[in-house]
Amino acid sequence: MKVRDKVVIVTGASSGMGLATARLLAKKGAKVALVSRSKEKLEEISRDLPGSVVIQADMRVENDIKNMVAKAHEHFGRIDILINNAGRGYGTPLEYIDIKQFRELFELNVVGPLIAMQAVIPVMRKQGGGMIVNISSGTTLSYMPGVSAYASLKRALNGLTLTAREELKKDNIVVSVVYPYITETNFYRDGMKSKAG
Repeated sequence: MKVRDKVVIVTGASSGMGLATARLLAKKGAKVALVSRSKEKLEEISRDLPGSVVIQADMRVENDIKNMVAKAHEHFGRIDILINNAGRGYGTPLEYIDIKQFRELFELNVVGPLIAMQAVIPVMRKQGGGMIVNISSGTTLSYMPGVSAYASLKRALNGLTLTAREELKKDNIVVSVVYPYITETNFYRDGMKSKAG
């Protein structure tokens, strides 16, 4: 797909894969909506990405997500691609999973992308199509000790994504899932850790 002049929302754009994706898209001529909780970081990044706009949003907060889509649509007049990249890891054996942390991770890694998809679908349908890309994890394709909390939630995202892919074909909305493996980012450093074990 050619991305020149396409409007792309990238969540988690202040670091890691989100930042690398936003930079590549901008280099290819896309108009990028940079989204994360870190407004200052995004503003610094935006200075080097022509045509980009900064939208501060917490992907665990429903109103933030809906406002993110509304602001991007208002600013650019359309939304061609949504990349649900924001997420966080959690490394701990199953018996030590903190239920409160697991619920927080569920909001970020599953519910947030779902709300964003629900918000962009009517926009994309009205304009004749679009693309949604959900960033999952290679851990969902195996059973690695210590990552059951994270992998199980990303598997839920896989299910939502692949079902939406079938549901939205008729609307010319392509829905894809990406399975990254180990990448050179701060993902492991910034991930949740168990309080026990």
